Amino acid sequence: MSQSASQKKIDPNIISSNVKVRPFGFRDKIGYMLGDFGNDFFFILVSSYLMVYYTDVYGISAAFVGVLFLAARLWDAIADVTWGRFIDTRKPSKHGKFKPWILRMSFPLVISGVLMFIHIPGMSYGFYEAYAFVTYILWGTLYSTVNIPYGSMASVITIDPIERTSLSTYRTMGAMLASLMINAVGPLLIFVDNKASANGFLMAAVIFGILAYASYLASYKLSTERIVLEENEGPKAKLGHTIKGLLKNKPLIAILGASLIFMMSTMLIGSVNVYLFKDYFNNAAALSIVGIIQTVTVFIAIPIVKPLVSKFGKKETTTVGMLLAAAVYILLFFLPNLTAIQYISLTAIGMFGYAFFNIMIWAFVTDVIDYHEFLTGLREDGTVYSLYSFARKVGQAIAGGISGFAITAIGYHSTREVQTESTLEGIYALATIVPGVIYLLIFLILVFLYPLTKQRMKQLTIDLKEQKITRK
Repeated sequence: MSQSASQKKIDPNIISSNVKVRPFGFRDKIGYMLGDFGNDFFFILVSSYLMVYYTDVYGISAAFVGVLFLAARLWDAIADVTWGRFIDTRKPSKHGKFKPWILRMSFPLVISGVLMFIHIPGMSYGFYEAYAFVTYILWGTLYSTVNIPYGSMASVITIDPIERTSLSTYRTMGAMLASLMINAVGPLLIFVDNKASANGFLMAAVIFGILAYASYLASYKLSTERIVLEENEGPKAKLGHTIKGLLKNKPLIAILGASLIFMMSTMLIGSVNVYLFKDYFNNAAALSIVGIIQTVTVFIAIPIVKPLVSKFGKKETTTVGMLLAAAVYILLFFLPNLTAIQYISLTAIGMFGYAFFNIMIWAFVTDVIDYHEFLTGLREDGTVYSLYSFARKVGQAIAGGISGFAITAIGYHSTREVQTESTLEGIYALATIVPGVIYLLIFLILVFLYPLTKQRMKQLTIDLKEQKITRK
């Protein structure tokens, strides 16, 4: 794009007429899917297995890990907003505004991911604490530099609401495919005789790191930014206007709250499930089955999302799914004597329920970005998306802290071959009633606090078109 074109005020929902761009298609969907495919190789590995790596390989206390997770995620939340605001004030390159950052930062991100899983035998307890602290925070910071532009990119790939929903669906597919690989293959690599293996963790990190970098490169090559955003005047000139708009954006606040506690539940389940199957069910290999079923439930939900959303709306479809998930996990709490297979079978129904939130969340985000534009007249995709990511990171921080403290509070000790009965009961409660209550709370937020119903979204589209005509 020429210098004069980049400085010109352009409707953010108009494809540039100066550059010939291929139409939106399957290539974009695959490219966008591969971005989260790359993201989640390390994200899921970290969220599901890093705590047990620190407690069982490094020998660090679960309480310290909880403090580390809390501090790191709060730092990452600040980094997300700072990076999103930074990107919103940059001029687009000829390859777009967001995707060049994926190319620039993905290699350092992958290297930092591998560094987290290096174990040097014979070092002191303090060394392991310091090494964990530095490498984990480094990885989280670099993750922001890739994930924020990647998430923001959806709104400039296409303006069509149906196409944006398909991007959200394909993004979820990418995450689920990565989850399938990690949860199906990961336990076979990282556990030897039902115990965490330092060499197994490093091997998994290297393999997943290579796959992640290849996915980032493919996402960069296959995705196309079509929407030309107007150049912002700078962070100081519009920051006050932006903050006022964010505070008035009730749909954004509601979805931030729902996403925050949903991420808390996801992280908590990921961390606690390792102990649940390793200690409570004495079957760490069953984690592979859980990972496969979680992916299968999403792929079952994907083909029925579009007709359900077309008939009832995003909000309406998602609320029913969350109510189903809440009912299942609360029921599980009152059924403590299940076998591993019985437990997995029932959780599959709950997974199917919250799969709709997983699939639709990115479409919710693009809707609240549109609503922000309606309120402020500004198209600030990076800022709004980074605020959403901020909420997710806060949820991760809280979950990381809670899970570490909770595992310690119920009496877990990594040196014990067999945990006490009260500890096992505590693990089971953490894995069932806590997520059940969280899913019920999300249901209530969506029903009573999130106003963008199917009819309201239709009206919002009309209002935005009229607003753009007026500005011209």
